[in-house]
Amino acid sequence: MTTHTLRSKRRRSALRTAAFMSPWLIGFSVFFVYPMVSTVYFSFTQYDGFGAPVFNGLANWTYVFSDYPMFWPSLRNTLWLVLVMVGCRVVFGLGIGMLITKIKTGTGVFRTLFYLPYLAPPVAATLAFVFLLNPGTGPVNAILGDLGLPTPGWFNDASWSKPALTMLAVWGIGDLMVIFMASLLDVPTEQYEAAELDGASAWQKFRFVTLPNISPIVLFAVVTGVIQAMQYYTQPLVAGKVASGVIGGSGQSFEPGYPDKSTLTLPQLVYNLGFQRFDYGAACVVALVLFALAMAFTALLMRGRNNLIQAGD
Repeated sequence: MTTHTLRSKRRRSALRTAAFMSPWLIGFSVFFVYPMVSTVYFSFTQYDGFGAPVFNGLANWTYVFSDYPMFWPSLRNTLWLVLVMVGCRVVFGLGIGMLITKIKTGTGVFRTLFYLPYLAPPVAATLAFVFLLNPGTGPVNAILGDLGLPTPGWFNDASWSKPALTMLAVWGIGDLMVIFMASLLDVPTEQYEAAELDGASAWQKFRFVTLPNISPIVLFAVVTGVIQAMQYYTQPLVAGKVASGVIGGSGQSFEPGYPDKSTLTLPQLVYNLGFQRFDYGAACVVALVLFALAMAFTALLMRGRNNLIQAGD
């Protein structure tokens, strides 16, 4: 076979491969590469979405990091939700999954009851929680008061708003419960039997049998949870609006983050800057910070995946 024939064959093979990959390449270019390049470009311009963008160097970056008072509170809130809310969801999801797999009768009923809250629309679920946790008229504080326990301000108190959002997230734990149940049922029973013969306690069986087998699922739950927390927008915005009494309508303006910027997150900041203040350059800066944080968390988690998978060794 001649060199020309080999080159022609390789060229046809490359073109055939590119043809099969073209749908993905087009989608990747249109929905990721182009928006990313545009976001980076607009972050260095003064742009309101109407006129032509004007290059202004690092002015947007300086404004966001130094002069914009809502950036650092939103960053702290987002990191708090990533660390606390994601951790609570994973722990409770795993715990409920283990509990249901141990139940001998009524498993389907309990599985349905725990999964149903996950199906509730985010806005409706948030409205229900704001009503239940209303510090003045809500049934939760009424019960706590009858028991002689403290009655927090929940969504009207800056120190309790993020714990209230965490409670809302844990309430809708059905997705993680199902995933963990499937992984727990897949753990080989002979490994538990061998651990029992060796006299292992319940904690030791979890530590040395259960966790190593489900560690890839735990990693998946943590990574996807971090990404979701980085995109946390609807629930804190709705909770802040309803708790503050601003629920929409003409003539009403609302700065996200009520109370006292405690429910403000980076995605809300992107919307506030871009679509309420029409400062697309600053909004792109915040979007890039959010993207960098998500990538950093994911990279750290993936880098430590070997330690997680080998837990118990």
